[in-house]
Amino acid sequence: MRPLFFAVLKYFAAGNEACRADVQAALAGEYSNFKAFKDKAMDEALMTACSNGLIDESRYELDDKGNLVIYYKSSQEGIDTINSYIAD
Repeated sequence: MRPLFFAVLKYFAAGNEACRADVQAALAGEYSNFKAFKDKAMDEALMTACSNGLIDESRYELDDKGNLVIYYKSSQEGIDTINSYIAD
């Protein structure tokens, strides 16, 4: 099993566009019991990956409760970088 943050990056290296909730849904089977899997920690991980240029904010929406939902996607350069550091 990969570290959680590596699993998040590899999720985006597959070309997926996703918000935090999408990533959590995709990784819940293996990682839902991790402390860092909580909403705030996952938001921080996604923002860190974005700040480091591995993923980019791709769009924004408001959910049905009026909360901002940020979607992320990795560019081909980001995908190549992720794959060069994290093996399959």
